[in-house]
Amino acid sequence: MRRTRGRTVDVTTLADLERRLDEGVRSLSGWRVRHLDLRSRPDLLLGRDVDGATFLGCDFAGDDATRAEAGGAIVLPSLADRPLPVDPARTSLYTAPELYDAPRWVDSLDGRAYAWSQEARADVAPGEAALARVLHDHAIDVALDAWRLGRRVVGVMGGHRALRGEETYADAARLGHLLGDRLTVATGGGPGAMEAANLGARLAGEPTEALTEALSLLAAVPTYRPSVDAWVSSAMEVRERWPDARENLAIPTWHYGHEPPGVFATAIAKYFRNATRESILLEVCDAGIVFLPGAAGTVQEVFQDACENYYADVSGVAPMVLVGVEHWTRTLPAWPLLEALARDRAMERFVHLVDTVEEAAELLA
Repeated sequence: MRRTRGRTVDVTTLADLERRLDEGVRSLSGWRVRHLDLRSRPDLLLGRDVDGATFLGCDFAGDDATRAEAGGAIVLPSLADRPLPVDPARTSLYTAPELYDAPRWVDSLDGRAYAWSQEARADVAPGEAALARVLHDHAIDVALDAWRLGRRVVGVMGGHRALRGEETYADAARLGHLLGDRLTVATGGGPGAMEAANLGARLAGEPTEALTEALSLLAAVPTYRPSVDAWVSSAMEVRERWPDARENLAIPTWHYGHEPPGVFATAIAKYFRNATRESILLEVCDAGIVFLPGAAGTVQEVFQDACENYYADVSGVAPMVLVGVEHWTRTLPAWPLLEALARDRAMERFVHLVDTVEEAAELLA
């Protein structure tokens, strides 16, 4: 079952967990362990790499839950007997303080909604939960349509693994800063290049020195592992340091809820269904999209956007700018195929390959 980035293993019985671990598995990255009582077997996780694992509604012995979190695991409580964490009839987009409304991420609206989306128990009515998620996503559609009125939106796509303090992260932030002065920047709302682009756009009204200082402050907590709370806290400090924000948009999903949403967007359209979210993210970017170096997800977005442009007439084509000649021609050679697709089509003069974010921003000026 391919439900998250990378390999996913769902474990719902203690016997299944014991069997898999007895096979010599050392890394539990991508595992979802659901509703197990682990108090009688505190030895099961000893010596295991739990970075990237999710434990949902499990009972732990002693300080095992704390140790699992310190090792990079997400430990979520069961929400089977609690009210819906989201409002299926909400009328506005989210804000970062609303999603992060508790000191600990697992207790926040965002963490509770992710846990709820992962529930799989016989005593939970799956039809009612599925309907609530569909209604919620429809409400976000309506709110996003209203929010977009009067704005020209430019997308920034790129790798979710870019770490704060790295050059790739700084490049994405610079791009957001350059674009955000003229357009409304939109991203997928997650960590990495997405967070960086929203940061840059948020500070578009500030001098470049402010962006440089913000990047330096964030570099102290490069990633959300092992602590989402530390990652969020450092970003909230940057928000407080520069409270005047240019409007920008994030469109994340609880499908990848183990990757927490960034806090720098002024409006957050968060969806449960990833297919809906992917389509909407590309659709709203009427001013074009910049594709920074990335992996499978970014490649998917390149060609999903290319497909829309391929069948559009000239009035419906939005510019596509790929940044990184080496990356897009040799590392992941998407450019030759994109160039071939565009040949003799209305989109041909709207696809570009450049080497710097400055060139990309100039093309979309």
